[in-house]
Amino acid sequence: MHKKLFIPGPTEVRKEILQKMSTPMIGHRSKEFQQLFANIIPKMQQIMYTKNTIFLSTSSATGLMEAAIRNCTDTKCLNLCCGAFSERWHKITTANGKQAETIEVEWGKAIKPEMLREKLETDTYDAVTFTHNETSTGVMNPIEDIAEVMKDYPETQFLVDAVSSFAGTKIDVDKLGIDVCLFSVQKAMALPPGFSVCSVSKKALEKAETVQNKGHYFNFLDLLKSYNKNQTPYTPSISHMYALDQQLTDILEEGLENRFARHKKMADTVRDWTKENFALYAEPGYESDTLTTATNTKNISVADLNSKLGERGYTISNGYGKIKEQTFRIAHMGDVQVEDIRALLDTIDDILNKY
Repeated sequence: MHKKLFIPGPTEVRKEILQKMSTPMIGHRSKEFQQLFANIIPKMQQIMYTKNTIFLSTSSATGLMEAAIRNCTDTKCLNLCCGAFSERWHKITTANGKQAETIEVEWGKAIKPEMLREKLETDTYDAVTFTHNETSTGVMNPIEDIAEVMKDYPETQFLVDAVSSFAGTKIDVDKLGIDVCLFSVQKAMALPPGFSVCSVSKKALEKAETVQNKGHYFNFLDLLKSYNKNQTPYTPSISHMYALDQQLTDILEEGLENRFARHKKMADTVRDWTKENFALYAEPGYESDTLTTATNTKNISVADLNSKLGERGYTISNGYGKIKEQTFRIAHMGDVQVEDIRALLDTIDDILNKY
């Protein structure tokens, strides 16, 4: 029995998208491929609200995080850390031999603009890394406020992980001045995992021209040469691109504002339920619109709850890392509908009432 996924990735994939993955194969140096590539880019730019270059990567988003670091920093980077996945930026930065400093807040708290401004006033950095939606804690950091601070430091690259927020909430890349905005397709984009996307600004590309030792696979300059020919430098997952092309069309047909409103309604539904039955882990006012992390105030066995949910065709996610069992996560992203969320919550209620 298939268990319907309410975990923060992979998310449920519609059968129409899975069928697109089965499209007969073409050569990645063919004119047909160039047309497929050319179909994707303007739709992606529309959804990202950008005129910037778009790179398509057959990798997880972590690969593009490493790409952003390797191409956009050569002296020192500032990593904003508020949970497991924002901390990953720091691990990647130091693993690539870059100098790095951090702003760190307690898990469940948000990064505030005044914290960033204070740091930028005291030192100079090539880049600032920022996780818009911290998947481990259910915190959606205030990207608009952070972006306003970054605009006062135009020489500093603004590198944004939008992995678990993109396509579930509006991210106006150009208005926010984001230099690299990256995400993977298995979350709110609702495609199978194994593919990721990023937008790259002119400023970021100019920085890449000056940085040494950018690596090979994720070299922005090589990616740009291929991009200009509607190609990728290395063999891509063509099946993912067929599915992505279709999903972009479907998202635009739904309407971006409609999609964002649907995600907000799903989030409100889960948050109201969580406050009634448990407690929200995220700092008030900074709750995510794509996933909710609940504090396990009743000390239930999350693993046992999930096992019982599995028997009924559902699965949610335990807490991540050091807050496993202390919390649990319910994703409300992608192509699921409000009625799907309500059915899940009703099922959880039924299980909990029998404890």
